[in-house]
Amino acid sequence: MMATAGTGLAGIVILLFLLLAGGRIGVALGLVGLGGLALLIGPEAALIKSGVIVIDTLTRYELGTLPLFLFMAHIFFSIDASRDLFDAAAKMVGHRRGGLAYASIAGCAGFGTINGSSLATTATVGLVALPEMRRRGYDDALATGTIAAGGTLGQMIPPSGALIVFGIIAETSIGDLFTAAIIPGITQALFYALVVFLLVRRRPDLAPAGPRVPWAERIPALARIWEIALLVLLVIGGIALGWVSPSEAAAIGAAGALAIAMLRRKLGSKALYCAFEETLRTSGMIYLIIIGALIFSAFVGVTGLADAAGSLIDGLGLGRIGTLVLLALFLLALGSVLDGLALMLLTTPILLPIVEATGLSAIWFGIFITRAMEIGFVHPPLGMNLFVIQGVAKDVSIGRVFRGVTPFLASDFVHLLLLILFPAMALWLPGLFGV
Repeated sequence: MMATAGTGLAGIVILLFLLLAGGRIGVALGLVGLGGLALLIGPEAALIKSGVIVIDTLTRYELGTLPLFLFMAHIFFSIDASRDLFDAAAKMVGHRRGGLAYASIAGCAGFGTINGSSLATTATVGLVALPEMRRRGYDDALATGTIAAGGTLGQMIPPSGALIVFGIIAETSIGDLFTAAIIPGITQALFYALVVFLLVRRRPDLAPAGPRVPWAERIPALARIWEIALLVLLVIGGIALGWVSPSEAAAIGAAGALAIAMLRRKLGSKALYCAFEETLRTSGMIYLIIIGALIFSAFVGVTGLADAAGSLIDGLGLGRIGTLVLLALFLLALGSVLDGLALMLLTTPILLPIVEATGLSAIWFGIFITRAMEIGFVHPPLGMNLFVIQGVAKDVSIGRVFRGVTPFLASDFVHLLLLILFPAMALWLPGLFGV
């Protein structure tokens, strides 16, 4: 069969059909990629090519980063880190109007640094923060919308599982990606805080002010998170400053989490077993997805679809900003019906060459596509974070959750546009540290 862009497009249509039908991402990517390669270069060559990809992927040193960070996250689950982070933030700002909403965003950002999963951040912080906000008389829409949006910070703030996967797929430095994500992650959290400020300023009844907590209670709350904060700063700062590689930082993070759990006397055999079990299960799933995505990328490369798409968009004469806005609209449309990781793995082989042709690097594109992927977590009709938080607050309708997240979704669109207009948001910090 002739290797044409049309063949690649047909493969993508088949892949989309399998994903929308509920097929597993890794299996669907691998089957379509292997089947496409078999048609184009022959079954034997396709098997050899796929085997080389599998062996090369599983022997990559950088791949060890993922299970170590996952293990760190599961150890922190066992010591209720999300509760401590939210409690400290709530005691510091909870007395202000909308203070618990600010605390929820801070808790999501803090837990995102040790977890890296949007869905897990939304669920764990939601279980802690939502009952407290509702008890204080917060509007249900504001409370659920804040946590659903804040949960997406887990994908951007390093160490991020999404950025690790992108770095492996795009063969880009994971350390550079982590450093590049710091400013977008911080500004994203500030945007969410600004949304809360504007909402409660316009309608004070949405989030009543609470009693001020004395410093006698604030200091112990801060004392419960100092070692977690120190470990996170050591891990992220070590990567950004080039002191340690991401894999070494992940090992430090895992060892540090174990030490913290031991000091708190919460490292029982059951907790340790569960942490190992969940880490192995999640790592295996993600490894399968990565391998499937690389096989699919090989198929797309043989068809020449990426070159054809680049020529088509270049022919429109939109310029760099116009091209990037068009890609953003495409990603947002696709992200409304696809899982975030599926969106990244499906589009990266096609869109990365187009972005690089505009003069921007794979580092910027990694932040850009992760940001678009985050929006998909709160964008109807899929919006997985919205259904997660609705599962926590079962008496709140999904429509009300949608209404609550809408102002935050608007801020996401503005933030994504700023990332397009000012690429230095992602590129300045890596350049400053010379990575």
